[in-house]
Amino acid sequence: MTTLRVPRMILIDVDGTLVDSVPDLAYCVDELMKALGRPPHGEAKVRNWVGNGVERLVRRALLGQLDGEPPEDDFARAYPIFVELYGQNTSKRSRLYPGIREGLDWLEAHGYPLGCVTNKAAQFTLPLLADLGVRDYFGIVVAGDTLPVKKPDPAPLLHAARHFGVAPADALMVGDSVSDVKAARAAGFQIVCMSYGYNHGVDIRTANPDAVIDALTELPALLRG
Repeated sequence: MTTLRVPRMILIDVDGTLVDSVPDLAYCVDELMKALGRPPHGEAKVRNWVGNGVERLVRRALLGQLDGEPPEDDFARAYPIFVELYGQNTSKRSRLYPGIREGLDWLEAHGYPLGCVTNKAAQFTLPLLADLGVRDYFGIVVAGDTLPVKKPDPAPLLHAARHFGVAPADALMVGDSVSDVKAARAAGFQIVCMSYGYNHGVDIRTANPDAVIDALTELPALLRG
C-alpha cells in the first residue's frame, strides 16, 4: 500500500472531490442554451467539461467542446445569464460524494487543519459548502477568485499553507484532476486524487498522483502508514 508522509495540513478540492456538482451545473448549462435559442447539451457532455471554473464551462458550452474559444461577444452575452442561473441553483441538485462526511469527521477528530481550495468563485463556493453542511470543517476557503490566479498555479495552495503556518513539504492536497496534481507538484505538496472526479474523461492515474482512492474514508489508512 502507498504510504504518505503524515501531513500537518490537508487541503481539499470541491467539484469532483467533495461534491458532485454536475447535476446543478448541467441544469444551468442547458437552461442557458435554451435562453440563447440553442439545443441543450445534457449532463453527460457537461460532466466532461467541468473542473476549470464557471467561466471556462460557459465557453465550452458555447462551443460544444472542451477546447477552443467562442466569439467574445457570444461569451459576454451568455456569462451573466449563467451566473444568475447558477446563483439560484448552486446546491439544489448537488450532493456530497459517499464517505465525504465520515472522512472529514475522522480528519477533524484527529486534529488535521483542513482547508478548501477550488477554482469555483467564492459567490458559489461558500453557499454550496454551507448548504451541504461542510463549511465549518475548513479553517480557510481559497476560491477561484480569492487570488489573481487559480489552480494549476500553485499560489492558492501556498496561500493556504501560509495561513496555517505549514511548510509545503508538510502539506497534502486532495483533489481529482490534473489541475490539482500540477498545482500540488508546483507547490511542493503531496497529492492524493479521488478516482471518481472530473478529469475530462481521462483516468487520473495517468497524472501520477502519490495515491488514488475511491472514497475519503480510505485516506486514514494512507496517513497511518
